[in-house]
Amino acid sequence: MHKHVLIRAGVAAAGAALLAGGLTACGGEKADGAGAEPGAKAAAKAETPADAVKASYVKTAAAKFARYDMTITGSDGKADQLTGTKGWYPAATGIDAKGADGNQVMLGDVVYTHMDKPLQGKSWMKMNLNKDGKPRHRLGDDPAEYLALLLGQQKLMLVGAEQPDGVEAKHYKGSLTGAELLAVDESTKVMEEANRRSLQEALKDYSAIDVDLWIGKDGYPVRVDSSRVTKDGTTKVSAKFSGYGTTEPVSAPPADQVVDFDEVLKGVDKTLKESDEKLKEADQTLKDAGLGGLGGS
Repeated sequence: MHKHVLIRAGVAAAGAALLAGGLTACGGEKADGAGAEPGAKAAAKAETPADAVKASYVKTAAAKFARYDMTITGSDGKADQLTGTKGWYPAATGIDAKGADGNQVMLGDVVYTHMDKPLQGKSWMKMNLNKDGKPRHRLGDDPAEYLALLLGQQKLMLVGAEQPDGVEAKHYKGSLTGAELLAVDESTKVMEEANRRSLQEALKDYSAIDVDLWIGKDGYPVRVDSSRVTKDGTTKVSAKFSGYGTTEPVSAPPADQVVDFDEVLKGVDKTLKESDEKLKEADQTLKDAGLGGLGGS
């Protein structure tokens, strides 16, 4: 607006300077290659697969939770279908009840299982998988983790625009083996160091992983198909994700509704020990009475 006022006021010197500057800029633009064909400019500015995955990772990591619908097929060919809520950083999984199976909640290394029949008046059983005091590192099949697998991977490629389940998305693919699984470059720095180390520890058991990942228009993964190879065989996972930023967090059940598996075992051991002592006493009583004890004479 100010420039137009000056021109309309007839400031000749300013006009001359603007004209000269404009001509210089045009010449410079051609010299720098900015006058190239429009298609070349667009190609130069096009988002690379690495850029897309990195941007999606940053956004997804901040969302923390999402709903999932997942099919896991083991090396034996048996398929398990699961639905529920996934959380990441820290890892959390909620599994919705299906049929006779109870709800399950997994927070880190602690698993809570809902029981149809209460035990000791409580409806949830708690089991800690960490027995040696060291955290277990395992793949959690959450969308942030799948994106993290593809960060910094040179073999990452854009397959094309597709519509999985009617949702507009871009399909990316990565096939990783050996040292590629542990690759680290500038893009992996978007991960917190502790999360990156944990992922690398989990990947040490795998010799190859294939990932097909679809990122929706909103920047979040909507579907992931993966195949993972270990010494025990190949596991395939197909997952759909939704509800980023709106899904309720996974949380532990109320403490007064939880019985600890280890405490239950201690109680069983105590009961068995007491029963054993009573049997020994009965055996001795019979022997003292000259009846030969419980084993007979």
